[in-house]
Amino acid sequence: MTGRSLRARLAVAGVLSITLALLVAALSLVALFERHVERRIGAELTSQLNQLAAAVRVTADGGLAVAPRPADPRFEAPLSGLYWQIDDIPAAQAGLGALRSRSLWDTELLLPPDRLTPGSVHAHVLPGPGGRPLLVRERSIRLVPATRAPDDTTGRSLRLAVAQDRAELIAARDAFAGDMVPYLGVIALLLLAATWVQIRIGLAPLEAVRRGVNAVRAGRAERLPEQHPDEVRPLVAEVNALLAAREQAVTQARSWTADLAHGLKTPLSALAADAERLRREGNAAVAADLDQLACHMRRRVDRELIRARVRAGARPRQAHADVTAALQRLLRTLKRTPDGARVDWQLTAADGAVAALADDDLLELLGNLLENAAKWARSRVDIRVAAGDPVQVSIEDDGPGVPADQLHRLGERGLRLDERKAGSGLGLAIARDVAEAYGGSLDFARAASGGLAAGVRLPAAPMGV
Repeated sequence: MTGRSLRARLAVAGVLSITLALLVAALSLVALFERHVERRIGAELTSQLNQLAAAVRVTADGGLAVAPRPADPRFEAPLSGLYWQIDDIPAAQAGLGALRSRSLWDTELLLPPDRLTPGSVHAHVLPGPGGRPLLVRERSIRLVPATRAPDDTTGRSLRLAVAQDRAELIAARDAFAGDMVPYLGVIALLLLAATWVQIRIGLAPLEAVRRGVNAVRAGRAERLPEQHPDEVRPLVAEVNALLAAREQAVTQARSWTADLAHGLKTPLSALAADAERLRREGNAAVAADLDQLACHMRRRVDRELIRARVRAGARPRQAHADVTAALQRLLRTLKRTPDGARVDWQLTAADGAVAALADDDLLELLGNLLENAAKWARSRVDIRVAAGDPVQVSIEDDGPGVPADQLHRLGERGLRLDERKAGSGLGLAIARDVAEAYGGSLDFARAASGGLAAGVRLPAAPMGV
């Protein structure tokens, strides 16, 4: 896949989307877990705060005591991370200190000066021992003597606080995040697999269109099938409309070419009649020139008709032709010509060499190559046919050959590298046109005998055709 690949773009977009979604999900889950754990810790601190409020007493000498003391052993271990503190509000205002758990050691919680409604619980995050952040729950209570008179409203206002080191919350959050990473990896793999499947399914209609176009180009179909999703159907309709317009243009071009050829037949017949008349009048030289001119023009017209048919793509579907049979047929004809009769033709052919060409076009292709070989060969032409895909045909003569720097020019329209022999310079050009029109190729090289070697590669006909 390249940067211009739609599949690559969708894959990159999918990977980025999955990464962003998993990152947002991970951060959200961690934040949600942290809030949940913080609420649980807060609920435990509130419960311990209530136990502390139930245990606080005023001693006989007017002091404060906690009995029974909170059962959690962490309250007795110095700097354990769990703390409690009781402030006598008037004493605290006078700077007389506080009653606190052993775990606070020599540290005092500096509670904020907020106004507490009796019975309400306030939550804070305050610095504790060593400056570590603490989760704090606090409330105020009023202690009234049990023997007070009914109209006695005196009592002691106390401020109770229970705190826990926030490091436990951070540790739980980090452990949850670490445990979550492997599961996120599994989810990422599943999402990537789903994205890959989605891309394949989503682009399958485009692949079907590509195969359909290939079938049309190869001649196995005339139109693209219309059974496609709604999003692809407009494209298919436009391609089919283009194919219909092309077919109409090709039909018109063939008709115009046929009309042109038909229009030239009458002048050529008249030219041939004039040549015969001149011959009877004793102007044999002029008549021969006219005959040669008429023959050249008729051959030129016939070849242009073949060229127009091939270039228009007017080959039948499932075209096939036996290459060996075509060569044998051409050789029987060439051996009766002056050039062909003096040449020793050597044909080595494999069975099953069937090319995906129409018979007439294959005869035109091989006929031009064989005529060229017969024209320039001194005494021998070797022909070899190899079956397979592609079908390969090699034609080598023992003639003078072509200079190496001119080989690439062979097949150019109207090119004649040697004017000593008659010809229009169109034969090799037409041969190349036919080969390339069917998806094949025609190359030239120097033969081992010093002459010209023409190599043809043609697509093989499908099996069963």
